[in-house]
Amino acid sequence: METVYGTMRQHGLVRPTHGRLLGGVVAGLGKRFGIDPWPARLLFVLILLAIPGTQILIYPILWILMPAEPTPAPIAPIMPEAPAV
Repeated sequence: METVYGTMRQHGLVRPTHGRLLGGVVAGLGKRFGIDPWPARLLFVLILLAIPGTQILIYPILWILMPAEPTPAPIAPIMPEAPAV
């Protein structure tokens, strides 16, 4: 399964941590192809209306296969130095 995740990450197909509605699949696809999340979702719904059923099968499969976007490591707070006496 790591090879699938690695391949998808390599091609930029990741589910974003911010801007998800359900699983982040459509937002991730939109991000990959340079489309904002809302227009990508509208396009997804329009395709669903044109070809019913296929997206219902594809979405859960992509949800399982697309890795989540890595979260950045938290930055440790900088402690002020004590004044020299």
